[in-house]
Amino acid sequence: MTNNIYFIANWKMYGSTTSLNSLNKLINLSRLKKYKRARIIYFPPFTLIKDFVTKFKKTKISVGAQNCHQIENYGSFTGSISAKMLKDLGCNYVILGHSENRMSGETDFDINKKILSAINKNLKIIFCIGETIKEKKNKLTHYVLKKQINNGLKNVKNFKNIFIAYEPVWSIGTGIIPTKKELENNVSKIKKLLAKKTKLKLQILYGGSVNSKNLSNLRNISGINGFLVGSASQNTKNFIDIIKKTIN
Repeated sequence: MTNNIYFIANWKMYGSTTSLNSLNKLINLSRLKKYKRARIIYFPPFTLIKDFVTKFKKTKISVGAQNCHQIENYGSFTGSISAKMLKDLGCNYVILGHSENRMSGETDFDINKKILSAINKNLKIIFCIGETIKEKKNKLTHYVLKKQINNGLKNVKNFKNIFIAYEPVWSIGTGIIPTKKELENNVSKIKKLLAKKTKLKLQILYGGSVNSKNLSNLRNISGINGFLVGSASQNTKNFIDIIKKTIN
């Protein structure tokens, strides 16, 4: 991996205001010249976004949200958060298409509308794609990736703020990661699909059971520009270890 390396911390439905105290060591690390290539982005639950924005105000660490509504401004959608609201809070990023939301009923159509709304509000998008274990066993991985990319990015004209996060659903939370050959083949497929849509070379991230123990296998995968980290990012020491082992 060359140039910037992205470290995405997805906290999911975890964290409280006391969690902020654990981030000081990470802030110190982010200021070291040795780690200037590291682009660290935290995605806390909605309840903590403002606190995180304040915490990281004088740092290079960015803050994003874990989802947003497909209506970009305001509307009668109880319990929902729009891209405009996220931008007002100080968010620069949003995760869209995460498999946990897909499994809760979010469709490619929904995700596409959300992507378009986030683009309109100048949010940077971490667009998640990936196959289930059943789809993998039935050799449908490339079909699924093609379908998710084509449907999710339909009518998108501006790709400059889009990152692709390849997250095999069967790998999330299981401790099992794809083989080097599988990952490189799938990343190559993703890049070929994207090349049909834009001349820009989008950043490709990998997510799924990323931890400091398997970084030695993951960091040398060709074509990957960073990692989407779930549970391991909730422990600052573990997250720092991942950053150090990737860059050192």
